[in-house]
Amino acid sequence: MQSAWFDATIAWISAHPHAAGGLVFLIALCDALAVVGIVVPALPLLFAVGTLIGLGHLDGPYALLCAAAGAFVGDALSYWIGHRWGPAMRGLWLFRRYPGLLDRGEQMFRRHGAKGIVIARFVGAVRPFVPAVAGMLHMPLKRYAPASVFAALSWAAVFLAPGWIFGASYDAVAAVADKLALVLLGVVAAIALVWALVLYTWRWFAAHADNLLAQALRWTRAHPRLGRYAAALIDPRRPESASLIVLVACLFAVAWLWAGFTAWLLVRGEPLLFDREVQATMFALRNPLADRLMAALAAIGSAPALGAGSAAVLAWLAWRKRWMAAAHWLVAIAVGLLITVGLGALVDMPRPPTAPAGFGFPSIAVTMTTVVFGFFAVLVAREFPGRQRVWPYLVAGVATALVAFARLYLGAHWLSDVVAGMLLGVVWVLVLGIAYRRHSTRSFLIRPLVAAFYGCFLLALGWHAPRSAQDTLARFEPPPPAHVLDDGQWWRQGLQEPRHFDLQARGDLRLLEHRLRNEGWMVQAPADWVQVLGLLDDSHVPAEQPVLPIALDGHPERLLLRRAGAHADRIEVLRIWPAPARLASGAPLWVGRYERMQAHRRLRMLTLWQPQPREPGLPADLRALAGTSAEAQRTLQVRIEPH
Repeated sequence: MQSAWFDATIAWISAHPHAAGGLVFLIALCDALAVVGIVVPALPLLFAVGTLIGLGHLDGPYALLCAAAGAFVGDALSYWIGHRWGPAMRGLWLFRRYPGLLDRGEQMFRRHGAKGIVIARFVGAVRPFVPAVAGMLHMPLKRYAPASVFAALSWAAVFLAPGWIFGASYDAVAAVADKLALVLLGVVAAIALVWALVLYTWRWFAAHADNLLAQALRWTRAHPRLGRYAAALIDPRRPESASLIVLVACLFAVAWLWAGFTAWLLVRGEPLLFDREVQATMFALRNPLADRLMAALAAIGSAPALGAGSAAVLAWLAWRKRWMAAAHWLVAIAVGLLITVGLGALVDMPRPPTAPAGFGFPSIAVTMTTVVFGFFAVLVAREFPGRQRVWPYLVAGVATALVAFARLYLGAHWLSDVVAGMLLGVVWVLVLGIAYRRHSTRSFLIRPLVAAFYGCFLLALGWHAPRSAQDTLARFEPPPPAHVLDDGQWWRQGLQEPRHFDLQARGDLRLLEHRLRNEGWMVQAPADWVQVLGLLDDSHVPAEQPVLPIALDGHPERLLLRRAGAHADRIEVLRIWPAPARLASGAPLWVGRYERMQAHRRLRMLTLWQPQPREPGLPADLRALAGTSAEAQRTLQVRIEPH
């Protein structure tokens, strides 16, 4: 995920904590310089630096001062450039290359004055340009310097803080339900990626729509025979011509991308190597709490949720007699579904090992989520004022991203299935969007329509998601282990696994549970999200807080037992999972791991049970499990593995 130079930089900082201050200074300096700051990835670098601070590899105040000093010096250089060249600065190559950013910087400075220097520190690409504008407009140094110092210090603190907190609480993050933190991070990353893609694409086309229209007009004059067919789309007298030409440009680009991608997959006739790597990564991240969350998110693309929202839109449009919009809405959904199902029937691609029948290329759920939310955005976006028009498209992108990530996590599709579904949905939305914008120019009241669509969708989702979660998880159970052992071989040698297990058991798990209950062990029910949120409640004593689940090869604990330890903040835990192998006789095989755990309060807000260092040997009651009688061994056999 990170490049080699990035990893090498972080390793060098950790190995040279004192000299690293110079590098932190340089990172902040480059981020502050005009134009250079656009290229330097200061945010991930400073997050990593903050993480090293939290882990104890760097001194926090020292790194903070170095970052603030770098930011101040960088801003000072930008201020000097602006003061030195003045308005002639616009003629420099660097500023000719990014005239829009310089204009935005000037606008912000004129609107907020000295406060604009502080605000601009936290506004991405504008950040390096505002000090240059302050110099260009000859802002007095005695007014500029205090604002710049305050901006640099606050920026350094804010940008280092997330990594600092993360590093300081790394043990707590790692303890939260095995891989749950990574899954949540993946969800956030997917949302951020789609959000940025939609937002910046919309902004680019909004800024270049008039230029694209002018180029299209010149093309029609140069090609009169072909141009007459495009005249309906690029008539400058029609107010919607600019948006139409933008949709056409997007259509050509996305359609070419989808056709090329699909043809490549068809020629290969098998999933890509990257598909298998993503599927293996997602399978490794499976854990019980994330399973339930992903099952709920997958329901966003379900027929009940999308159907309820779609029916509400159709009913409202019919009630208001917006027949043109209603017809396009019905065609978008019905034909989009037929196209997706038809492609799935024609294209025979191998399914992931966790995908049951009916899940193939392209992803129907992802495609239909894109179509429903995307075309709804086409229906209502132009009725919003100004920059608010992008919001329906952002909602569509986020909904599609959540469904796509959930499906990948559950193993319903390959990544190529999801990407192809997204592209197909976008192509169909653009085709229908062009047709609708071409034939419909009437405006209508959108607030009731927006409320009806999103409201009915959320109500249906809230009703359907909890009821379907268990069935969804049952459909995507991890495949049975491929390794098969003879019963006698297992009893003599045990599992030949690189992972250590304290015990292995063959037979009826209820008998093992009964024996352990008699020894004072208590069964803990699987922790849910309500209990996870209860970890933030400091009124509960540690004994009332749950032990968070851990998955083994995608399987949650079949049995989680605990009992009080020697102190109030300590417990003993025994986890039992289905074994990563099966017996030739078909008898169930189990593995278990024993842990001593202690309650820790992290960040003064989160109570977690964390494993203590392993000690040699097991409690006497667990060791005694191996001494079952011959009669008992017919239904239960237990092996205690040496440490």
